[in-house]
Amino acid sequence: MTEENKSMDKGRKLLIGLIIVLLLLTAGAYFFGVYYFTGHFLPGSQVNGFNCSYMTEDETENLLKQKTAVYALAVRTRGDGQEGITAEEINLQYTSDGSVRKLLHDQNRFIWFLAFSQQQTYELPASVSYDEDLFKTKIDSLKCLQNNVEPEDAYIRELEDGFEVVPEIEGTKIDYKKLTEDISDAVKTGRTVADLEEDGCYINPTAYASDLTKDCEQMNDLTDVVVTYDFSDRKETVDRSVIKGMLDRDENDNLVVSKDAVAAYVAELASKYDTAGTERTFSTYDNRDITVSGGNYGWVIDQQKEADALYKDITEKKTEVREPVYEQKASSRKINDIGYSYIEIDLSAQRMVLYQSGSPVVDTGLVADSSTPTGIYALGEKESSAVPGGGAGETVNFWMPFTDKTGIYGKAGLDVTGYDFSDDADIAAFGSDDESSGTSGFSDSWPGIEGCIAVPEEQAQTIYQTVESGIPVVIYK
Repeated sequence: MTEENKSMDKGRKLLIGLIIVLLLLTAGAYFFGVYYFTGHFLPGSQVNGFNCSYMTEDETENLLKQKTAVYALAVRTRGDGQEGITAEEINLQYTSDGSVRKLLHDQNRFIWFLAFSQQQTYELPASVSYDEDLFKTKIDSLKCLQNNVEPEDAYIRELEDGFEVVPEIEGTKIDYKKLTEDISDAVKTGRTVADLEEDGCYINPTAYASDLTKDCEQMNDLTDVVVTYDFSDRKETVDRSVIKGMLDRDENDNLVVSKDAVAAYVAELASKYDTAGTERTFSTYDNRDITVSGGNYGWVIDQQKEADALYKDITEKKTEVREPVYEQKASSRKINDIGYSYIEIDLSAQRMVLYQSGSPVVDTGLVADSSTPTGIYALGEKESSAVPGGGAGETVNFWMPFTDKTGIYGKAGLDVTGYDFSDDADIAAFGSDDESSGTSGFSDSWPGIEGCIAVPEEQAQTIYQTVESGIPVVIYK
C-alpha cells in the first residue's frame, strides 16, 4: 500500500469517527432535551398570559402567585374610554390545584426542538378565585354602566318632497350579563385587556343607515307620483304617504308596488264611496228626515278595473286627477247622490211626487200593495207599450220599471182626486177605480199588479215624458 493510499484511508476513518461523534452528541442533546422538558415548560409557553418558558412546576406556581397578586385588568370602553380593575379590589388569589403539573405532563416533550419557533398558550381559570361580592360591587361601580344612552335604530323618515334615512344612534347601553361574563373570563384567564366593543358587550342598534340606503332610494323612486280621485265635493289623494304602504319586496329583495296592496286600497275606496244599497238620510216632501236603505240605486266602483288603472298610474308615474272606473253610476257624485231630480213615493200616504231640479212637477196619489219594495232604485228603460211586471196582463201605455218586474205604470180610469194630502185626511176612499167602492189604495184587495205602483194615466204620461232612465226612485213607508 502506497503512502497516498494510507493517507486517504486514515482520512476516511477520521471522518466516520467525527460523524459518529456528532450523532452521539445530537442524540445526547435530544434525549437531554426530552429529560429537561419533562420538568420544564417548553419555549414559548404562556400560562394565564404569563411567560413560563423553561420554568419548572414550582417556578411557574410562584410566578402565577406573584403575577396574580399584582394583576390589573384594563377595561376599554366605547369612545376610547378606559377603566381598571385590580386584584386587590376583588381579592383575587392564585390557588394551586395541580393544573400546572398536568400541563407539564401533557406537553409533547419529544418534539421540544420544534417549540423554539412556536408558542403555546394555556389558560387555567380554575387556578384563581375572587370574592364574588367585591367583584359585583366593582362591576356595578364602573363608569361605563352609568348614565347610558339607549341605542336607536336608523329609520326612513318621510319629508314633504320624499324620504331620507335618519342614521342610527349607537348609544352606550351595555349588556350587564355579557359585561360580567367577559370581565370574569378575563380575570380567570389572566387577560390584561377587556375590550367591551370587540367582545360584544354593547347593545347595538338593529338597523343601520347603510342597511336602509337602498330602500330609501327605491321608495323615493316608486312613490314619486300623485293620483287624485275626484268625488265632486270630496277628494282622495294617493301620494307618497299612501303609496309607501303599498310597497312590498320581490324575489330579489327589491321594493316594488304590490298589486294586492293596490287592490286593497281600491276596496277601501269602494267601501267608503260606493252608495248602492246603503242607508241614506232623505228629506221628504213634508220636511221629515227619514232613513232609507236598500234598492239598486247608487255608485259602484269596478274594483278590478280601477285597481289595474291605479297600479298602471303609479308604476308609470302618471300624475293625474281621475274618477274611478264605475260599474254603476248615479245622478250625483256628491254625498247627496240622489240629487234634486227624483221620484218620491210615500207608501203609507199613497203619494208620489216628481221633483225636477228641486221643484215638484207632479204630485199625485197612487195605488200599491203590501209587496211593493222600499228602498232607492234607479229607473230602468221606459216603455210606451208594455205589460207591467212581465206577466200576461193588460198592456199599458206608460211603463217605467225600477226592478225586473216592478215599476210605475199609468192606469186608465184610476181616480185619486178625492184624496186629501193633509195630515188629517181620511185615505179610506183613496186609490179606487170606483170612488164609491171605498177600497183603500194600500191594499192587497185592489186588482193591481203585484208590487207595482199605479197612478192615473194622465199623471203617468207627464212623468213618462219628463224623466230619464237612471233617475232615483225613493220608496218608503
